[in-house]
Amino acid sequence: MKSLKIFSFALIAAALTGCNDFIDVPPTGVVDGELAYSQPDKMVNSAYAAIGDCWYNYPFNLWPYGDLGSDDCLKGGGGTTDTGYHPMEIWSTLTSTAGELDELWYRLYCNISRCNRALVSLDEHGVEVLGERVAAQRVAEVHFLRGHSYFKLLTMFRQIPWIDEEVFKASSQESVRNDEFTYEQLFEKVINEFKQAYDVLPMEVTDGGGRANKVAAAAYLAKCYLTLAWGDGYEATDGVDFINQEYMKKVIEYTEVVKNSRYGYLEDFGDIFLPEYKNSKESIFAVQTSQYTEDNTRYGRANWSNMLNGCWGIWSCGWDFHKPSQNLVNAFKTKDGLPMFDDYAAQDAYPVAGDVTAQKWDPRLFHTVGMPGFPYKYEAEYTLTTDNSRTPNTYGYYTSLKEVPQRSAGETFDDSWQAFAMNDYVFRYTDVMLMRAEALIESDAAGALEEARTIINDIRQRAANSIEKHIGYAKDFCDIALYPASYFADKASARKCLRWERRLEMAMESSRYFDLRRWGIASEVLNKYFALEEASSYDGVQYGQYYKDAHYTAGKNEFYPIPYNQLYYVPGLYEQNKHYN
Repeated sequence: MKSLKIFSFALIAAALTGCNDFIDVPPTGVVDGELAYSQPDKMVNSAYAAIGDCWYNYPFNLWPYGDLGSDDCLKGGGGTTDTGYHPMEIWSTLTSTAGELDELWYRLYCNISRCNRALVSLDEHGVEVLGERVAAQRVAEVHFLRGHSYFKLLTMFRQIPWIDEEVFKASSQESVRNDEFTYEQLFEKVINEFKQAYDVLPMEVTDGGGRANKVAAAAYLAKCYLTLAWGDGYEATDGVDFINQEYMKKVIEYTEVVKNSRYGYLEDFGDIFLPEYKNSKESIFAVQTSQYTEDNTRYGRANWSNMLNGCWGIWSCGWDFHKPSQNLVNAFKTKDGLPMFDDYAAQDAYPVAGDVTAQKWDPRLFHTVGMPGFPYKYEAEYTLTTDNSRTPNTYGYYTSLKEVPQRSAGETFDDSWQAFAMNDYVFRYTDVMLMRAEALIESDAAGALEEARTIINDIRQRAANSIEKHIGYAKDFCDIALYPASYFADKASARKCLRWERRLEMAMESSRYFDLRRWGIASEVLNKYFALEEASSYDGVQYGQYYKDAHYTAGKNEFYPIPYNQLYYVPGLYEQNKHYN
């Protein structure tokens, strides 16, 4: 008989009683397998629930890797030994023994296991319980969810074992190697997951919020092809010299589906990151959260991935992680409304409340980075001071704004830990349109550069329109203009604009490092950044000096190491990524 463990609590006292009858007592926290598998819709719900079963040491949004591993962000917290994430931001000390890497690997495969079980349940009971149409839709949704977790594993670890429902049914997980398929073959399998979803799912799903639809599958297909289009993930074989034009055409094809859907740009950039707009037209697919007052549970369905990232002294459990870098702040500088591409980092600067100077800024700075003297998330009663940083001599005075609600909204969970009812965007519309612009710039299609300029200028226009509603106090600091045609006269200049726009628009949303890797420029950008950030200071207080030990090694650091525990759980089964021990 199949059985499913739902909880893993052990009653140690009972185990020590010595009672011979103990082994005959039916275990608690276990659901009879036949009963569970006979309820395929609940099994699918379980697969959905798994993508939100996050925690700060295995955040599924990957912020410690996509942000800390980039030039956008410092770790924060109580010092370099607070959590095991310090090696992720300096790279030079990164090894396979980090518990966070092992936990992330394990939890993502737990998500995949739920998907495999749901597919078995749907195969055995789907049509009889749900009917042919709904069963087919649920199968497609589960393939989407499984592809979602595999995409994250492939993004992080490159060489991974492919464990599907056939492996699960045969109980052969411990004989599946991680070098059975190449990187491109694994991507083909992930693409097939999303293609199965795309071919079946409707444009609109009406039987339950938060479900995947055809547009979400199209967005993921575009992301997969965009990643592959640049190369194999290693710097020596990534970049403009390795672009696969057929894959770029696929990006344009699938983003066209998104472009022609009901989704669009939310009118104000700030609204995107307020919980009351979390399922707006900007949100193509997001991990759903809730307040306990919304779902009548004790704690709600909170976002525990970001639980460390509340501001120190603003939230009762604000642990002050995920700190924007000075380099990121500098990148928001404008001159005549346009980015200062070549000399943005020549001199550190930051807005000072009440002191308007000739230096102007992209308005998105004030929606992304909390700074002393300015309201925290638009609320003057919670204006930040230098006291709102936990370890300023190490991590500076900036705080992250996007992933937190307004303080007046109250706390989702008020205890020694705290989380927020903030959805985690998997894809928002602007992200997908930037992917489209990137593919257009790298393609050879007629009129492609002008369409890319239109996309980017639409995004900049939205930023220009995002001042009065939330950041009127910063109006005199802001200046942003649209790109003239001359900036898109050739691929090289258009590429510079696209990459800059992507950094500003998606800052602190866990994508920056993976963008740098895709473009084949991570070592150049990061090693230059380490030298700059080491010398950063705010109002005379120097911070970031630990970057003197940082170094990114091309040919090794592009991917994270296979976790030590996984390598030695079944010795000889997995091969380590190159140049890691």
